[in-house]
Amino acid sequence: MPRTRRRRLLRLAGGSAAASMAAILTTGRMPALARQRTVHWLKWVDFVPASDALLRGEMLPEAERALGIRIVLETVNGNDLQPRVTAAIKSGAGPDLVMAFNEQTYLYARAAVDLTGIAQSVAQAQGGLYPYARATCSDGDAFMALPWAVIGSMIAYRRSWFEEAGATAFPTSWPEYLDIAKKLKARGRPIGQTLAHTLGDTPGFAYPFLWSWGGMEVDPAGRVILDSPATLESVKFMQAFWKDACDERGFGWDDTGNNRAFLSQAISATLNGASIYIETLRRPERYRTADGTPLNRDILHAPLPAGPAGQFGMHLLQSNMLMKYSKNQEAAKEFLTWIHAETNFEKWFVSQKGFSTPCTERWEGHAAWTDDPVMAPFRFAAKLGQAPGRAGPPNTRAAEALSQYVISDMYAKAVQGMPADEAVRWADGRLRKIYG
Repeated sequence: MPRTRRRRLLRLAGGSAAASMAAILTTGRMPALARQRTVHWLKWVDFVPASDALLRGEMLPEAERALGIRIVLETVNGNDLQPRVTAAIKSGAGPDLVMAFNEQTYLYARAAVDLTGIAQSVAQAQGGLYPYARATCSDGDAFMALPWAVIGSMIAYRRSWFEEAGATAFPTSWPEYLDIAKKLKARGRPIGQTLAHTLGDTPGFAYPFLWSWGGMEVDPAGRVILDSPATLESVKFMQAFWKDACDERGFGWDDTGNNRAFLSQAISATLNGASIYIETLRRPERYRTADGTPLNRDILHAPLPAGPAGQFGMHLLQSNMLMKYSKNQEAAKEFLTWIHAETNFEKWFVSQKGFSTPCTERWEGHAAWTDDPVMAPFRFAAKLGQAPGRAGPPNTRAAEALSQYVISDMYAKAVQGMPADEAVRWADGRLRKIYG
């Protein structure tokens, strides 16, 4: 076969192509633009399987074609995210994009890339960010994370069982809820609540419960004020509520335990996202009541009851962080911009069927909230959510207290036998060590 000389090859290639070919022949490497870029995205395993299936089967391939970027999606259990991210930061290598929950954003802030430009663009295009999302993902100067969605926490309950116990509507106060729950437990239909170290269900219950009684972790200046008569009353009530109303096996549940208990019809109510209801919609033939009716027809949602200080909710805010160790920062920013574009994000949001609430106001009027009235209570979760660390601002200390389960463990210790006042003093002392 005749030997092709380098000079003749370049002449045949011509112009800029010749220059590119020369570079290839000189270095033995393809130009940077010709090499495919890769973005590794680490997120939790969605409680709505259809959404992860949509990402893998449709949305990410579409993004790859549009952007010329290879996207590697890795999903893990939500409780496994934090140790994975911590290890990646320490080693200086790992996923480019990582999902964070609530104020974990403050724990990783120094290791994260500023995403202010993208956050402002999304906010401007979609009606503005809710204060809860802005405060959780921005320290006031920069966005260390890009808000993704809020998973609303509501009580899923069996309508017929509550009616049989005398409640024609869901109880609006904690004493009323305890009264009905006692009757339900006596019928073998207890309330299901976990107090274990879980990502969403335990803190989503413990913090609003504390606040509804008037207890607070800190004052607006950041001084610890947990040890108070209001906190003590909340712990005493929780001891009675746990004993008289709850399935005591729930103490060891993770964020899936209450789902399984409700779907097996072992409990009458539980604080959860909409995943229980969505699962019964997905498999109506599998989940039926005792008389054969599809279970989804007997499920309603309601917010946590009010206490002496009012009614509160703490919902799980998801965000995505771009890590400074990433060698694919520009590609990751392109992907974040693409997936947050309204026409793209809507596909994912619709697949959630109301399980997640977007972080911008534009979505309040979406048909998803009116197509199924059972989902209506989740509509304003992102607007009304409170952040841990009340009544101070979200910050690293509040995030550390949340990650150490201080408030959750205060109630867990009390229902396991520790005197209420000792449990409060223990938690107050832990907070003081964290806040300094």
